[in-house]
Amino acid sequence: MSDSPLLLCQALQVGYRGQPLLPPIDLRVERGETWALIGPNGAGKTTLLRTVLGLLPALGGQLAHPGSAIAYVPQRSELDPSVPARVIDLVRAGAERGWSFARPRWPYAPQPQVQQAMRDVGVEKLCREPWLHLSEGQKQRVLLAQALAGEPDLLILDEPTSAMDVHAERQVFDLLGELRDRRRLGLLLVSHNLGALGSFATHAIFVDKDQGVVVPGPLREVVQHPAFDARFGLHIAEQRGGHAT
Repeated sequence: MSDSPLLLCQALQVGYRGQPLLPPIDLRVERGETWALIGPNGAGKTTLLRTVLGLLPALGGQLAHPGSAIAYVPQRSELDPSVPARVIDLVRAGAERGWSFARPRWPYAPQPQVQQAMRDVGVEKLCREPWLHLSEGQKQRVLLAQALAGEPDLLILDEPTSAMDVHAERQVFDLLGELRDRRRLGLLLVSHNLGALGSFATHAIFVDKDQGVVVPGPLREVVQHPAFDARFGLHIAEQRGGHAT
């Protein structure tokens, strides 16, 4: 088994038009780890995420994912609601390179990895359902199946539980944990739900351009950092107080 990380950032600089937005970033994501990308609105999370995905050029440093396949699970709102796609069409797309919604119905049977991806997230019975007919929780599972159909090593997710109630959110986090362990994945996700992340994430990277800080590491250490406490300390204390009552 290779000791190579799934994602490696060394003194990575991210930003726009040659202007760094954050201090240099050092990050190493391994199999079996769940990294939460956290920070206030406008802190630089999206810029870092887009750079890692190759959608923005790095301004400096190194960014590598040696031998690792990366899949991205966008927010559900990013999928055009007018697209007349079925669940099977969307999941198949994840196994194809250069796929297009211009040809949403393909004549061949699903590839084995497509079938397995749908089984793994529990949407095989929905395969012929239109995307528009699904609940928010079902949509998230379909997007997960789409990503898994490409057999990735690292899953990157943007707000995977937005617009969900507490029960649906817990189901998604439980499913992600099961997929991580069963498939030996690494996870990197953006989420504003700090309470849920506390029992799910193993690591975190806190970014805040206003404070000029990037704090990566085990979750327990990150939440004890003074910069994190300055931004979220009261919020965390209120959550803990609410859980205690």
